[in-house]
Amino acid sequence: MKVAVFRKEHFNAAHRLYNPNWSDNENERVFGKCNNPNWHGHNYELIVKLVGEPDPDTGYVYDMKKLSDLIKQEVLEKFDHKNLNLDVPEFEKTNPTAENIVILIYNILREKIESRLDLKITLYETERNYVEYPAS
Repeated sequence: MKVAVFRKEHFNAAHRLYNPNWSDNENERVFGKCNNPNWHGHNYELIVKLVGEPDPDTGYVYDMKKLSDLIKQEVLEKFDHKNLNLDVPEFEKTNPTAENIVILIYNILREKIESRLDLKITLYETERNYVEYPAS
């Protein structure tokens, strides 16, 4: 008798998609406007999904206040109003694509949430472009 619960959050961040092993022309060709050397930003929408059986004592799959606090402390404080390339150490050598951001968020939260719960992260970079991890 599994139930899915969701928490939606929002953060703003700037980044630049760039591969230092490529020429400026190749970076421009592949990443287009996202390669702007002066950065560009997104209003990200984050959805955290947990799936599990409700606790017989509380009726909760997971305490949503606890989940909200966890996301704020572990994710929003790290990403909100930051330059992902410059302010987030994990992106010092990794391109901060939506795909890489969602994997990092998953890994951060997975360490803090009991393994009995299935975790899925959905990240909207724009209203029409979003990624999920894990993909299945």
